[in-house]
Amino acid sequence: MNTQNTVEQLKGLKLTGMAKRYEAALTLPVHELQDVHALIAMITQAEVEYREHARTQKYLKASKLRYHALPEDILCNAERGITREQILRLSDGMFIEKGENVLITGATGCGKSFLACALGRSACLLGYRTQYFSMNKFLEALAQVRLDGSYLKWIRAISTNKLLILDDFGLKALSNDARIALLDILEDRYGNGATMITSQLPVDSWYNFIDEPTLADAIMDRLAASAHRIALTGKSLRKKKNH
Repeated sequence: MNTQNTVEQLKGLKLTGMAKRYEAALTLPVHELQDVHALIAMITQAEVEYREHARTQKYLKASKLRYHALPEDILCNAERGITREQILRLSDGMFIEKGENVLITGATGCGKSFLACALGRSACLLGYRTQYFSMNKFLEALAQVRLDGSYLKWIRAISTNKLLILDDFGLKALSNDARIALLDILEDRYGNGATMITSQLPVDSWYNFIDEPTLADAIMDRLAASAHRIALTGKSLRKKKNH
């Protein structure tokens, strides 16, 4: 039997995980070779693992997360206003499955973006498509798609992500286009995906920040209903790093 030909055929069929594990098996001494059933099970499992890893790497790259952060990197204590239990509860992906939003607030430097990116990375590892925008980049992208006529395509592309992260909400005033885009996105996502927002402004002041009663009502109704709220407190972590 031409084993090298089999390896090449597996690669040609894009069964890379199988091909690599089969090649590894061929290097074993004859008396250590497994029976056909065990070998098939082994190379099939290898393919599953290879595809899961490839998918995770693809999702992480596409997410454009600002920080390389993990949930276990989050500093949890009473001073910061966050517990390890809260982190664990948000790290299993159930809030995404249920379409529940996460609203993270706190002063500048308290770790809002880092926490959002850690949860975003966790979502990618669990197999959820994730997309991160700073609000500045979001508004720039919106202006561009309005200009070139690809707004609807852009909105649809965002809706394919199970988790959307909007970072630093409230730093820059929203135009009417931005308010409508935000409502369109939340409408698409309602019950189908989760939205995570970080802001220096407390949630109670978002209505006034949106500054258009009808749209503010609609946006906050979709955003805040059954949302997880985390209000980070304590001194700036950036200052700690500098000392």
